[in-house]
This record gives sequence, C-alpha cells and structure tokens, in this order.
Amino acid sequence: MGCLLKQGGGLYARLRVGAVLLAAGEGRRMGGVSKPLMTLQGVPLIKRHLIALSGAGVDEVVVVTGHARDAVEVQVQRFPVTLAHNPNYAEGQQVSVRVGLAALSGNFDAVLMVLADQPLIGSADLIELIAAFKKRTSGHVVVPMVHGQRGNPIVLDDVALAKVLASDTDLGCRQLIERQPDLVHVHLTGNTRFITDLDTVEDVQRLAQRTGWRIEFPAAEGGSGASGLLVSMAAGGDSPTRAPELSSMATEGSEVAAAPSAAPARQ
Repeated sequence: MGCLLKQGGGLYARLRVGAVLLAAGEGRRMGGVSKPLMTLQGVPLIKRHLIALSGAGVDEVVVVTGHARDAVEVQVQRFPVTLAHNPNYAEGQQVSVRVGLAALSGNFDAVLMVLADQPLIGSADLIELIAAFKKRTSGHVVVPMVHGQRGNPIVLDDVALAKVLASDTDLGCRQLIERQPDLVHVHLTGNTRFITDLDTVEDVQRLAQRTGWRIEFPAAEGGSGASGLLVSMAAGGDSPTRAPELSSMATEGSEVAAAPSAAPARQ
C-alpha cells in the first residue's frame, strides 16, 4: 500500500515509498547494547519501528543488520522486510546507509532513512514527513528541523539517493546534508519526537521519567554493558504515568497496522 496524501479538496498523486531501517550499530556509549533490541513496555524498539512503517503505508522496508545480527533478525522474522547485513558496521553509519539503499528492490519516489534508536517515532510522524516531501517546492532531501535542531528520519528522492550511491564510501546522508545544503528542504516543525533518541543510559533515564515507560536493556554481547530492567518514575517522584498503547506509538490519532506474518528476505 502506498501513500495517498490529501490537501484541501484535491488529492496528491500516489507516492511509492521505500524505507531503510538502520539497526546495525554497536551501541558503544551504552557498553555494547544493541539499541534495536531494547524493549519499551515489553515491545522491542525495532518492532515498534516496523509497525509504524506499516501504518504509514510504506511499500518496502530494508532492515540493515550488523551488531547482534542474529538477535535482531529473530525480532523481525514475522515482518515482510528485506534483511541486508553490513559486515563492516564498525566503520560507521554511512556504510550501513549504502548497504540499505543498494538492497531496495525497486524505484521509489521517496525513501525514508530511519534510525532504530528513536523511541517515539510513530506512523503519524512518518506520514508528516512524507507529506512535507510531497508538498516541498525545492530540494531533494527533506530534513525535520525542531527549534533549530536537525532531526530524523529524513526523506530522500532519487537525485539524493543517486548521489549517495555514486559517491565515495565516506558519504552518507549526514555528510550529504552537510556538504550540499542546497539539496536540503527544511521541514520546520515543533514535533520533538524527531529529535528524541537514545544514545546513552542517561537518555534512557530521561525517556523513562518523561513517559513512565518500563524500559529493559538486552544483554550486551560479551556480557558487558547495561542490562536488566530499568523502571523510572514520572517527574517529581510520582507513580509512573500510564504508557501509551502500542497502537498510538506516542502519536495522537496514529493508527498502526498489525504486522503480517511473512518471512523476511535475507541478503
């Protein structure tokens, strides 16, 4: 199912939308924890992203694995996604970007580049970005900007994708945005979900305090790093706030489709 966006009394043309979900990182600042495997209210973060992508009507999803490959693949095995492994994940995110883009099977009007460590992104947020992409008057990369801070996910068109794939290996999406700002369409928004991510244990603690969610770390590879259950009370020491249902994905009015049972293709 593709994306059919409405404005006023008319309809925008249907967009064919692909997505690359980057889930290969080492979680170095968390001692080797695979962040896609962290559970929020009992649901692995990577599953939350896949449910949100399904709810946004994305046509094809590539999941890039690297660190903790086998464990990540177990979590996505019931989703109709393509798995693309990056054996060189330690060389940086830009390598995973290229692996993911190369694994997309078709031509797309737009491609979402999604980071697995953004816990609040839901289908409504993705639809917001796709709508901004469709309505833009210039630029080849849509980048959310929240109170002066650049956020994620971003949306790329075929021109931007070609530049990344044709470049040297050090050119990922971030480098493309920084080196060629003329390609960028800035989507100004107050949506702080685009700038909420989990880089450190302190980030996780702040999220738990903000939401009242129960957050559990997976065991780090090699037995080191953060692990076990983290339960944080709401601000002020009150009881934890009621966590949003999975169907809301922390976005008001967002409907999330159930994941179909289908084995992922592996590359």
